Amino acid sequence: MPKGSSELTNARKEEIVSACAKLYETMSFKDITIKEIGKETSFTRTSIYNYFETKEEIFLALFQKEYELWVEGLNALIDENDRLDKDGAVSLFSRLLADRKVLLKLLSMNHYYMEENSKPENLTSFKKAYGASLDAVRRYFSTFFPEMEDEDLTRFIYAFFPFMFGIYPYTSVTEKQKKAMENAGIKFKTHSVYEIIYNCVKKLLQGGNEK
Repeated sequence: MPKGSSELTNARKEEIVSACAKLYETMSFKDITIKEIGKETSFTRTSIYNYFETKEEIFLALFQKEYELWVEGLNALIDENDRLDKDGAVSLFSRLLADRKVLLKLLSMNHYYMEENSKPENLTSFKKAYGASLDAVRRYFSTFFPEMEDEDLTRFIYAFFPFMFGIYPYTSVTEKQKKAMENAGIKFKTHSVYEIIYNCVKKLLQGGNEK
């Protein structure tokens, strides 16, 4: 670890993660390398290894940041709204997640390699952020759907979180994929990310106490 204050270390890590996020807007995980990330930072590529040992660790840090931002947004919605009607609560929840496009894109990836190629302490930090998102979702729905019991909340969470893995690939279809489905005789209707999330949440709630 380089000499210097913890503030400098955190600033360098943040710069590296932000550089990775910038590349991820136009490049795939496979094509992004530490060399490419280094080109987007203000320091040398070799310096990156003082903060992250692998590309997977950088992506895991980006993943962690996205979870933290989502949690921050959920908590803000709770704190800023004394009460919401049920449709309004579902709509705000759906819009907030729809705006976290990087999180949804990362969720669609195979996490095994990111987690397997990261130091235990980095993986633990990531899992804490993931756990915080579970708690924030539970808090959100227990606040605006007070009739939901613990069992209902748990059932919702264990249905919705796996569902999130498919949101990005289902709403980000390439022209090549569209053509292949057309050739295969598959009718494909485009839905927005918001619509996909909103409809899923409404359906899951209808399976519980929400009618």
